[in-house]
Amino acid sequence: MDMEAAMRGKTLLWVMICSLFITVHVYGETSKIGQFSRSDYRDQMRRLQEFKASLTGRDSGSFVAPSSVSPAPSPNPSQSPPGRTSPRVYHVTTYGADPTGNRDSTEAVAQAFADAFRGPSEGFLMEGISNLGGAQINLEGGQYLISKPLRFPAAGVGNIMIQGGTLRASDDFPTDGYLIDLSASSSSPKKNEKTRESSSSVSAQLSLSSYNYEYITLKDLMLDANYRGGGISVINSLRTSIDNCYITHFYTDGILVQSGHETYIRNSFLGQQITAGGDHNERNFSGTAINLKGNDNAVTDVVIFSAAVGIMISGPANILSGVHCYNKATGFGGVGIYLRLPGLTQTRIVNSYMDYTGIVAEDPVQLDISNSFFLGDAYIVLKSMKGVANGVNIVNNMFSGNNKGIDIVQLDQSNGGFKEIEQVVVDRNVVRGMNIKGTIGRRTVQGNGSSWDIDFNPILLFPNLIRHVQYSLSTAASNVFPNHALRNVSDNRVVIEADVAVPASVFVTVDQGASS
Repeated sequence: MDMEAAMRGKTLLWVMICSLFITVHVYGETSKIGQFSRSDYRDQMRRLQEFKASLTGRDSGSFVAPSSVSPAPSPNPSQSPPGRTSPRVYHVTTYGADPTGNRDSTEAVAQAFADAFRGPSEGFLMEGISNLGGAQINLEGGQYLISKPLRFPAAGVGNIMIQGGTLRASDDFPTDGYLIDLSASSSSPKKNEKTRESSSSVSAQLSLSSYNYEYITLKDLMLDANYRGGGISVINSLRTSIDNCYITHFYTDGILVQSGHETYIRNSFLGQQITAGGDHNERNFSGTAINLKGNDNAVTDVVIFSAAVGIMISGPANILSGVHCYNKATGFGGVGIYLRLPGLTQTRIVNSYMDYTGIVAEDPVQLDISNSFFLGDAYIVLKSMKGVANGVNIVNNMFSGNNKGIDIVQLDQSNGGFKEIEQVVVDRNVVRGMNIKGTIGRRTVQGNGSSWDIDFNPILLFPNLIRHVQYSLSTAASNVFPNHALRNVSDNRVVIEADVAVPASVFVTVDQGASS
């Protein structure tokens, strides 16, 4: 009886082995990676026959596994693959941060910042900026109550990300602080001691960078300043990214960028008060959503839905693209974009949407505003500080108003008139319900006489300034050939005279902004 049971067990095992072999063989026939050669096939059959013979032995303990099969090692979760270290992701809840926002999490989140800063370095980015290899501070989708600005303990690090959650200022958060403050105190060393010790041979050859940080990424964050301070401060940093952030209830600035180089703000939403327009409290909106006090920055695909000033720019060589400002209507004293850098503007505003709020530029020098849409009587103001307007293009925009007689481009000469006007082009704008103003004017007059007086004041931007005139005179009279000439250009008026009276049409083009 025992013998028969043993034989049945061996037969069952044999059927299972054959099934496994057939499965492997079929896989080998269909897989390019696992195909057998003919010699491999014969070798496998030989080993299978030897294995089969071992099953027919009387001693069931004589089972021997094929020599080609070796047991797989048990996985060890404490070991990492060769040549790799564990990911450097700092989860703030492991430091005791409360993701419900009921308890203050400042110290816990700050400790995660500190540990990330002290993480292993993978060489350097700019001189003196340790490369942290893409370390991440993960907020894990929680909401954290913060009572003090979150700062790195010192300058001199780069390649690190803060992402994925909400930070909310407490009721005792300092009114001059920022929830995330990328700045460094004057007493902070440029690099931490641990990094300096581990890289002494390299760092000894490097001078310290003039930048505090490099390649810091702030992503997928909601920052609620609770009307206490600001959202993000980026001071003297290089190549910083602020991506997909929602910043609200700021008292000072939503984002402050000062000095440094190449901060990119994109795909983000900023508003002091959460609204979608038509807010009954709009007259009281205050603060500045984005304050750029540095150069070579970019703001792209950003919505600013409430603030006294949408974007304040006081540094050159910045670009704004795809920006939608409906922060505070001009009629309530708001400004969508304020360019406060007279004499060296070097700013491009393209493909943007100014929604009931306009643009102000002080003494613009090298300014481009093009391919943008101005809705609700929104307009552009050129403000004289020292009377300079040089290298200005305001072209190919659309203006839509409410037939209130508002000019699309206006001059603020309360500090004195514009005296230096060179290479200013305001032209080719499409206007509906507002008054066209430009530096190039085109008009046609018809009459039967010897003098034609054309007034360009209704459409020219600058007063009493016409530098170039082109005209043509067409007459249907067949019995005379009049002599005619440009007789007068003053007070933005052009006078054409002929030596005889004829029925004629006169076509005139004038230009204010061309170089003299």
